[in-house]
Amino acid sequence: MSKRNSQAAKTAARERLRIEREKQAKRDKTRRQMIVGASIVGVLAVAAGAGYLVMEANKPEYWEKAAKAKLVKPANSSGENGTTVIIGKDSAKKTLKLYEDPRCPACAGFEQTLGSTIKQDVADGKYKVQFIGATFLDGRLMGEGSRNALSALGAALNVSPEAFMAYKEQLYSTKHHPEESKDDFKKDSYLIKVADDVKELKGNKEFQNAVEDGTYDRWALEMSKTFDKNKDGVTGTPSLVMDGKKVTAEGSENSPGTVEEYNKALDKALKG
Repeated sequence: MSKRNSQAAKTAARERLRIEREKQAKRDKTRRQMIVGASIVGVLAVAAGAGYLVMEANKPEYWEKAAKAKLVKPANSSGENGTTVIIGKDSAKKTLKLYEDPRCPACAGFEQTLGSTIKQDVADGKYKVQFIGATFLDGRLMGEGSRNALSALGAALNVSPEAFMAYKEQLYSTKHHPEESKDDFKKDSYLIKVADDVKELKGNKEFQNAVEDGTYDRWALEMSKTFDKNKDGVTGTPSLVMDGKKVTAEGSENSPGTVEEYNKALDKALKG
């Protein structure tokens, strides 16, 4: 290769290198602009989010308003504020109190295991059942699903005791009961979807309107107070009480977890 050709090759190489460096410089500049732009968007998003939270914090709480709303008592309820919900034959001499929170996973397990047994006992007139609804999990887990589901149960009770029982069964079923960390019950649409598996509630516009309008929201809060102020010493769910005494599995402070434990505990309570 001649010296002239060698020099030309070097010049061409340097030119290619210069062009490549300029291209890289442009790419770096574009990337820096994108990073800065993204940072600005992020800051604006945080600011907007903070503003939204402040705005939400200053808004009146929905359930605070519900607490001051007109109280509508469901049909098939009795007692002060309509918070006494007793289901069973009048001929049954004893009443079993059942304390439950709609979002409670232990209540779901209890209902899935023992719900059919209790239902049959009530149908046979062995005893009546008084349901006391709690909503403390809304505070512990943050949310409103327990209150909203309890309100929907009030709407079901207004239809009939049978609809109430069937709807409660579906809410606690493996098909519909959400994980403890999920607040699906806060959605009216979800509660209405669950009701589609209850014959008396499927397509029932009166029930659906009551859920969407929050007709029994105030009632749900009053029911929750019944749990909070109970004189049975109950602080958790599920809990069973008969004649002022807790019904527990033998040798335990917990509610029965099997049909065998339940039958043994109830037989003892009925005799006592």
